[in-house]
Amino acid sequence: MFAKETYVQRRAQLKKNVGSGVLLFLGNEEQGLNYEDNAFLYRQDSTFLYYFGISTPSLAAIIDIDNDREIIFGDELSIDYIVWMGVQPTLRDKSESVGITDVRPAAKLADYLHEAIQKGQTIHYLPPYRAEHRIKLNEWLGLPIARQEGSVPFIRGVVAQRNYKTAEEIEEIERACNVTADMHIAAIKAVRPGLYEYEVSAEIERVAHANGCTLSFPTIATINGQTLHNHVHHNLVKEGDLFLIDAGAELPSGYCGDMSSTVPATKFTTRQREVYEIQNAMHLESVKALRPGIPYMEVYDLSARVLVEGMKSLGLMKGNAEDAVREGAHALFYPHGLGHMMGLDVHDMENFGEVWVGYNGQPKSTQFGRKSQRLAIPLEPGFVFTVEPGIYFIPELIDLWKGEKKFADFINYDKVEEYRHFGGIRNEEDYLVTADGARRLGKKIPLTPEEVEAIR
Repeated sequence: MFAKETYVQRRAQLKKNVGSGVLLFLGNEEQGLNYEDNAFLYRQDSTFLYYFGISTPSLAAIIDIDNDREIIFGDELSIDYIVWMGVQPTLRDKSESVGITDVRPAAKLADYLHEAIQKGQTIHYLPPYRAEHRIKLNEWLGLPIARQEGSVPFIRGVVAQRNYKTAEEIEEIERACNVTADMHIAAIKAVRPGLYEYEVSAEIERVAHANGCTLSFPTIATINGQTLHNHVHHNLVKEGDLFLIDAGAELPSGYCGDMSSTVPATKFTTRQREVYEIQNAMHLESVKALRPGIPYMEVYDLSARVLVEGMKSLGLMKGNAEDAVREGAHALFYPHGLGHMMGLDVHDMENFGEVWVGYNGQPKSTQFGRKSQRLAIPLEPGFVFTVEPGIYFIPELIDLWKGEKKFADFINYDKVEEYRHFGGIRNEEDYLVTADGARRLGKKIPLTPEEVEAIR
């Protein structure tokens, strides 16, 4: 939690951004894992954290811009809760620590909203992503569950603040990135034939917890890197495997890190090193291009052209690289984007929709691969985001495109067949845009083949 003044200033700026109406903030509830009292690890809503800083379940808040009121709605702990969970600061004390003096029982929120509606005030809400939020919006505001899209002025007002990280936020993110780097370094050292994936995943989690952190997303630790979000950890690592790791730490404050590594079970084979070098070139050329003003979609296109040229050198692709990227042929090997915003969410504010966070309200491409680029707008100082190009050989996708003779002018399918069981490679770092360029956040993790093999 930051100083009280931080939250007061954030709320004041938001009121200016939106202008009028009542802003409704829904905190998260605890969720039962397999029964009510055995709950999932609790995580507060990130926007609630950003403006109110309190990580306590079953809270909501409003900022009534028209009447200059800021209110937190929630209930003080019962004696039953205290017996089981211990004494905590009161809700009133927590609220005052972030500059809120008006605290009301949770049951009073519905009445407040109904009165505001009767007065003709506009109720602004953010796009819900949890079932209990949808139910509350339906009950309190009469909004059909299937049409709860959120208030555009509210979304834009929040994005206009959260996209730009302040010095104190950057300090927190860098702390998370340092722990994330340590998680990866420990995992890279651990990978070897004869280990199960879950043993590597356990090492990743050990480092996170040893530093007082949780995970910012479910860990990917797999010999099947061609599956982009593979959370299965039961495979045995064998000689000749590539092992892909995508993992991040989350601080108690909620700020995140997100990095990826790909390492051989022992040493790179010639074929693995050749493909790895191409992916490494995609990453390094992308980093060189980072600067204020450059649209991140242009950096994505650059990384894709580097891919095509590299694949041409191996006989896997042919033709003009710009044409191949424009048409989308590169996406056979590179079906995701180059990166995403990061901060309080590992994919920052993605619940609002990428069109508002990474596209400034402009429509996204529908082209396979390119449509997964989450950040397209020109980079600005204060942006924190990931750089994570990848190369994958996905047998099912290869079979589909080959059967359709898709992009036959650019893809040599006979040669691709020789790589169909190759797997996948992804390396990822986190960057901050500065006034004159960009800088990596967190400790350096091994990136080049030489660095990877040296640390092993």
